[in-house]
Amino acid sequence: MNQRELFLTHVAQTSPAPLGLEIVKAEGTTLIDVTGKKYLDLIGGISVCNTGHRHPKVVEAIKKQADQYLHVLVYGEFIQSPQVQYATLLAENLPGTLNAVYFTNSGAEAVEGAMKLAKRVTGRTQIIAFNQSYHGSTQGALSIIGDEYWRNAFRPLLPGVLHLEYNSLQSLDFITNKTACVIAETVQAEKGVYAPTLDWMKALRKKCDDTGTLLILDEIQTGFGRTGTLWGFQQFDIVPDIVLLGKALGGGMPLGAFIADKKRMQQLTENPVLGHITTFGGHPLSCAAGMASLKILLEENLIQAVTEKEKLFRDLLVHPKIKEVRSAGLLIAVEFENFETNKKIIDACLNSSDGSKPSDEYRNILTDWFLFAPQCMRIAPPLIISKEEIKKACEIILQNL
Repeated sequence: MNQRELFLTHVAQTSPAPLGLEIVKAEGTTLIDVTGKKYLDLIGGISVCNTGHRHPKVVEAIKKQADQYLHVLVYGEFIQSPQVQYATLLAENLPGTLNAVYFTNSGAEAVEGAMKLAKRVTGRTQIIAFNQSYHGSTQGALSIIGDEYWRNAFRPLLPGVLHLEYNSLQSLDFITNKTACVIAETVQAEKGVYAPTLDWMKALRKKCDDTGTLLILDEIQTGFGRTGTLWGFQQFDIVPDIVLLGKALGGGMPLGAFIADKKRMQQLTENPVLGHITTFGGHPLSCAAGMASLKILLEENLIQAVTEKEKLFRDLLVHPKIKEVRSAGLLIAVEFENFETNKKIIDACLNSSDGSKPSDEYRNILTDWFLFAPQCMRIAPPLIISKEEIKKACEIILQNL
């Protein structure tokens, strides 16, 4: 069997029709397949590769750590420099009450850990999430996902979960002194990029304060400069009790984290001991890569350029077939009439040329759709994308409408 047949036979599939691109190289904003065809990557591994694919400083950090040690013991027992240094750098760039980092393997695992911590700290069991929210696919994360289509097939799920309307002041009345935590995305990504109002976010923070409820903000897609500030919650002038990180956290390596105040996080260490444990969470290679990537974001002016690049996308993506463009920095939803129209355009952009000519280098672009908004094209490129690449990408999209 060839590679594609082996992929379909032995790699567990998540959909009936996977894209099936056989990528052999990735560099910066470019993907190259087995035939030599090049693609301009407009989704960055789903908001993972904020500093681009294989940034030289990230690769250097991985190689350096690989020469020292890989896995040595379960997370939290040994003093491992990559974990310590990265946790310190994160804490230095977060509000003072977000000072203790628990590293996991993924964003979904961070969600799981945060829910356990909230129950432990408050002694309560009710968890509130929002309709059209996405927080992962593990059992606990699935319980709070904001769409019954995905939940129903795997019931029974966690009890005591209540789903409210996002950005609704009336919905906040359901938060009471029985609520352990409220989990909210800073921007609802999979709904098709919907940001809440400033008033709502401040009212949510106050309601949690008034009822002794922990506010957990999911920054798994919106963190690390994606929305134009290092953290999305900075734009609302509030501080969560727990923040969830993933995706870009690892600089292209698997890594997640939930971050809270040390006094709260300590409650996972006893009664029972090992109240939360992971074997590979905070893997040395992942932490070394993630720390290098964060330093790039902080030092190379990438975040400051996000708003200007966002505006360029919005200015160029104008067409009668485009119903609306919504954006939060370089997290962009381009809405069409329906999924069929969107999918046709996505496929056309993916195959705009055969790549046989040097001038065809960026005639193919990789885009995607959103889970709860299949009629919307997802654009979330590496933050290093140039203005010239943005212009070329928009030109190709418009040509395929």
